[in-house]
Amino acid sequence: MKTTRIKKAVLLAFALGSGVGLTACSSSEQEELQQWMAEQRSQTRPKIEPLPEPTKFSPQAYTQEAAIEPFSNQKLMQALKRDSNQATANAALIAPELNRRKEPLEAMPLDSVAMVGSLVKLGQPVALVRVDNLLYQVRIGNYLGQNYGRITKISETELALREIVQDAAGEWMERMANLQLQEGSK
Repeated sequence: MKTTRIKKAVLLAFALGSGVGLTACSSSEQEELQQWMAEQRSQTRPKIEPLPEPTKFSPQAYTQEAAIEPFSNQKLMQALKRDSNQATANAALIAPELNRRKEPLEAMPLDSVAMVGSLVKLGQPVALVRVDNLLYQVRIGNYLGQNYGRITKISETELALREIVQDAAGEWMERMANLQLQEGSK
């Protein structure tokens, strides 16, 4: 019941408002408005940019007919051969290390070894390293550390090693490591 009264009130207000709105504009004002609109239309020119010329299509010949199909047995065989060659190269890198007798200092981690001095003995450089409060003399060619570390250079201040380690993919690779002289070590 209340909604019908509200609906009637809204309709009445709309009817009165539209009647007032229609009577507010006189015919002379409408003519002026129509004339102004006509002038504006005649003065306004749309700016249309011309369409660009289409690019000319030039067909290309298909040249991959003679190429190897990506899922063929031949492609698979090439990939397997490449992987086996890489595995052979990795095996050649680590095989000599696995076939030789281990030296005592290879049981110690490299971070527990400290270089404390160097000297020249019979014309050959010798490094003094300390492990567990024991001093050892090492020469070029000796092994040190748990990663097949072979000593390649000895100077007065450092000892250089070539280690063989596995990367994240499990492939064997060489890397260089250094031990610096520990000054003031006891």
